[in-house]
Amino acid sequence: MIDLSLLYREITAGKELADLKTLAGANPEWGVYPASLHAAGETVLFLRREGTAKYLVAVGAAGPAYQELDGEEETGGGVKVKVCPLSVANSRVIRRYFSFTNPVALAKEKTTIGLGDRLGLASGGHLRLCRQYPELRPVLAQQSMRELSLTGRDYDQVLADAVWAVFQEDYQCGFGADADHLKKLDEIRTALAAGYTMITLDCSEHIPNLTPEQTDEVTRFYNALSPAERDRLEATFLGQTIKLKTGASFQFTPETLRYNAAVYQKAINFAIDVFHQLIKPATHRVDFEVSIDETLTPTAPLSHYFVAAQLTAAGVKVNSLAPRFCGEFQKGVDYRGDLAQFTTEYQEHTKIANHFGYKLSIHSGSDKFSVFPVIGRESKGRVHVKTAGTNWLEAVKVIIVAEPSFYREIHRFALEHLDEARRYYYISADPKRVPALAELDDDELPGLMETDDARQIIHITYGQILTAKDADGRYLFRDRIHACLQANEELYYRFLGDHIGKHLQRLGLIRDKLLCSAKGVTRQKA
Repeated sequence: MIDLSLLYREITAGKELADLKTLAGANPEWGVYPASLHAAGETVLFLRREGTAKYLVAVGAAGPAYQELDGEEETGGGVKVKVCPLSVANSRVIRRYFSFTNPVALAKEKTTIGLGDRLGLASGGHLRLCRQYPELRPVLAQQSMRELSLTGRDYDQVLADAVWAVFQEDYQCGFGADADHLKKLDEIRTALAAGYTMITLDCSEHIPNLTPEQTDEVTRFYNALSPAERDRLEATFLGQTIKLKTGASFQFTPETLRYNAAVYQKAINFAIDVFHQLIKPATHRVDFEVSIDETLTPTAPLSHYFVAAQLTAAGVKVNSLAPRFCGEFQKGVDYRGDLAQFTTEYQEHTKIANHFGYKLSIHSGSDKFSVFPVIGRESKGRVHVKTAGTNWLEAVKVIIVAEPSFYREIHRFALEHLDEARRYYYISADPKRVPALAELDDDELPGLMETDDARQIIHITYGQILTAKDADGRYLFRDRIHACLQANEELYYRFLGDHIGKHLQRLGLIRDKLLCSAKGVTRQKA
């Protein structure tokens, strides 16, 4: 074990935190993260890596934080210290003493990005990148119930992993926590109790996949609404030209009103009910996102207005809304569709969002590089973009570079279990188009992550890969994946920075150095 006696003695001697950070930075062999040095009263705390293990060290037994943390006491250079696991319980202690490690609502921030981290290891790299973009705020803890199920995690653990990254990097600009694509009230209650500051309501189970041509079905769904509701809708939307202050205008015919009511009215009522039952009464500020994107039919601007107008009239404070855009936003690959049509419709969606005062939310935003310039330009940077699986793919790229033989095991397993993963995700990948591993040398393997078919297959099989066990109940891959990424943490952070950085650049965000401190955000002087 590396001797940290000098650092412990300097801490007990009362050295300033700035001096301690300089000392730690000058001795990288210690494995101490310099930015993680913080003081809670008489106790100094920091994160340290030894091999593939990372843990919290507390120095200063007289302080209450030291006493509250769970860990093993040991002595170094005559100084008593406590070595603590990066557990959920210990993260809650950190959150009590360091307010900046608590998630916050980000609706008032101009540009936000959801950085769903399925492994709990990526947020440090994300934060190093986010420091360079003054107008950007990250949503670090972003997971859906589907992702939690497929990774074997829960909302407490996902948030704890984000907290440790924020503490490690001393990121004091503010971060969000999004309970993503929730469909049930009990799920929302669980997330709110865990401290999540954003709820993304997935309305898909209340949206029938109908086309306007299905007139009989449209009529049946419309007539299933109460007479009073039909009367209200007809009085509200028929017989007028609706002109928005942002330049869009709409007219509903009896046919388009019936269609939109048949498709969206139950979802609208569901969102209204959830907001007034759970979001509005929440004991902390919560951003509310309404998702109507998990459907087969794109959301026309007229439909977007139909949904937004009713939510607003019902007193629902929508902070972001996710339409189903034209074209395809498949996992792990660029946008597929008519870019001119996307541009025209996105302009209309932006006018609607600006009229009602919320952001558009771009779901499955990973790797959609061809549409990012349109999104950045038309939204003027006021947008929320969700990524998730692309961070998993960057982790896989690290494994390919560091342990190519291990990647070959993962790749073969993914192909064998692709049909299982397809139950949860739609992709167009064809395994027949993926080169056979036997035909590839190790130095050719990284090229797989540059092809759509291989990317999508690895992208959606993460759940099967992470939860697979042998006959004795041991994980086949999970622990080895974590060990590889922890041993190659700086490489992982670099890959993440390069890849997510490309997203931000295509959105038109401007890089700048800044300081994130408890006093606010200031630009770094040249």
